[in-house]
This record gives sequence, structure tokens and C-alpha cells, in this order.
Amino acid sequence: MEIKKGIYLIADPSMEETSLLEKIHRLVREPLSAVQIWDHFIKGQDPLPLIEKIRTICHAAKIPVIINNQWRLLGECPLDGVHFDHLPADYSAIKQRINRCFISGLTCNNDLLAVQRAQDLSFDYISFCSLFPSSTENSCELVKFATVQKASALFKGLIFLAGGIKPCHLETLKPLPFDGIAILSGILQANDPVTSIQQYHTLLNDPT
Repeated sequence: MEIKKGIYLIADPSMEETSLLEKIHRLVREPLSAVQIWDHFIKGQDPLPLIEKIRTICHAAKIPVIINNQWRLLGECPLDGVHFDHLPADYSAIKQRINRCFISGLTCNNDLLAVQRAQDLSFDYISFCSLFPSSTENSCELVKFATVQKASALFKGLIFLAGGIKPCHLETLKPLPFDGIAILSGILQANDPVTSIQQYHTLLNDPT
């Protein structure tokens, strides 16, 4: 599977499992570029059973599933890719260990050297974090809009924006060169996740 433009959903595995799976099952009926399983497992939790449940739901809808950081899990279950919060020093060795095609993504901030390295290493996408203050991305510095503008000249893969993005922010983001947005709390923690994702889609696709 390939990652596409649009809404990139981030799933928090520490959420109550039945509720999380029910929400994902409803959301995969909407257009999604991918689903990332955040590296936020409960201490002592075996990640594989939950990963397999999420993967089954998403693959039935032909949506790729990406694990956050824990690249070794690609050898234990048929995940589609890995998203790194930081570029590993031994990324070439990791690719050899995985030994199959996979989607690769990297979180970037205001350091354009990381963007250039992602290009040099043929990453499929990068995700800028955070564009706005976020309760789930409080470790990220705020990304300058000028950084995103400059990155589009360096990186040829997909560019996603993340961190605290609410529907009211999309008009502000429109001048930027990006292919989609990564959302966690704005959708999965909404009272009605389907209505929320539809609102994001409407605003993303509004040409005005």
C-alpha cells in the first residue's frame, strides 16, 4: 500500500480498546491517507493483539497502517511502515533488518537539515510538528510557516502538517505547500469523530 494525500489519522493505543476500535471502524469509511499507531502503549501492554485488530480494520478498507518508532514490529506483523520521531543514526542498517518495502516517515521541526536528510534517504513523507500548541504533542517546538515553505524545495515526497490543528486553523494553513494533515485528538477525542473528520475534509477541499 502507498500513503496518499489527505487526512493522516493517529491512533492512541492507550485509549479504551473497544471505543478506539469502534471509532476506527467508523472512520475508515471516510477517505484516509494512513493510520499511524502512536508509540503510547500502556506500560506492560502487549502491542501485537491491538495492532492486529487495527490492521485488520484498516486493510479491509485498503488503508495503510504505520507504527510509530517501534520498527522491529514490522518483523512481527504485516504493518505497512514506520514513522520515526527522530532520524535514527543507523537508518540504513534498520532498512536492511526490515528487508522489505515499507512506508517511511519522519517528524521534522525547524531544522531543515532533517528535511534534507529525509530527501537523501528517500523517505516517503515528512510531518511537521507542531504547527500549533497541542496537548498530545507538547514535546514539539512550534514550526515556523517559513520552514514549511523552504522544505517544499528540498523534499519531493509528501508533506504533512501536525500538532494542534483545529478546523479553524485550515484557512491559515492554505498558503502553505502541504499534502495533508495528521490529526489525533481533533478526531478520535471528538464527541462525534465522523462529523469531525468530515468537517476537516470539507475545509481541506474548499478551494476558496
